[in-house]
Amino acid sequence: NMKKLVSLFLLTFFFAMNAQETANRFFYELNYKPKKDSARTEKVMMVLDITKEKSIYRDYTMIAQDSVLKIQVDAMQKSGVFKDLSKMVTMPKFSEKVYKFYPDMKVQYVERISSGFTPMNIGYNDDTKFNWKILSEKAKIGSYNAQKATTEFGGRKWNAWFSSDIPLQDGPYKFNGLPGLIVKIEDEGQNYSWELKGNKKVENFNEVTYLESISPGGNGGKVQEVSREKFDKTFNDFKKDPFASTRPLLKPEMLSQKMPGSDTTIGDMVKQQEKMLKDFYGANNNPIEIPDPPAKGKK
Repeated sequence: NMKKLVSLFLLTFFFAMNAQETANRFFYELNYKPKKDSARTEKVMMVLDITKEKSIYRDYTMIAQDSVLKIQVDAMQKSGVFKDLSKMVTMPKFSEKVYKFYPDMKVQYVERISSGFTPMNIGYNDDTKFNWKILSEKAKIGSYNAQKATTEFGGRKWNAWFSSDIPLQDGPYKFNGLPGLIVKIEDEGQNYSWELKGNKKVENFNEVTYLESISPGGNGGKVQEVSREKFDKTFNDFKKDPFASTRPLLKPEMLSQKMPGSDTTIGDMVKQQEKMLKDFYGANNNPIEIPDPPAKGKK
């Protein structure tokens, strides 16, 4: 009977193990020009995490620091002494997440803004169907055998290379719909250029980073979906003044309070956060998709 018990235990264990989601993480190096009027380029690692149900595209910077930050926060909670995490964190270059839901490839573009003290995710659904022109030209991109395709999107002309060796009709950012994974894509002016550098299996995949999970309202997943017009307006207002909705709630006696075991006041932190966000949003004025010029007669 012991045998039966052991096999039952193994079976239960097996199912428990399998309940954990596994993702295939594709690493894309992105070279881009953050400023419209300058040829200076920056480089950042982006990831495309693919599960059975969907893919998520985002900046890898925060994910890469996850376990280090968890240790710091745990230490802070144990000691009760405040540590300024912003000094230990490498800030990401991009804050958006792009979800693609399989099998119908619904594309959802998501940003995080604050509403009072609570961060919230707002997003819009982009139903662009890419009009790809597949060419006969072939090339080796890194270790991938690839074929060329072109499209127009977001006010730019794009050259893509896809590999049917990887039978996923996905790619970085919103790009999708080729008969193979996009291993390289760039616009003709090389404002944005992604190249696949490798991939790995992520066992026990959790799409929410540790910092997202502990931040207030950090349910990490709930997205308030709005029209693209409303999204653009809300997000642009937030970028101009990230603390607009929080400022009225900050009472003077609260701002002068010190953080535990530290000389930093809540007011200092707010100022620093505000500067950090303004610098972050001010660092790039050359978006992937060029906004349409405002229609004449509209303010």
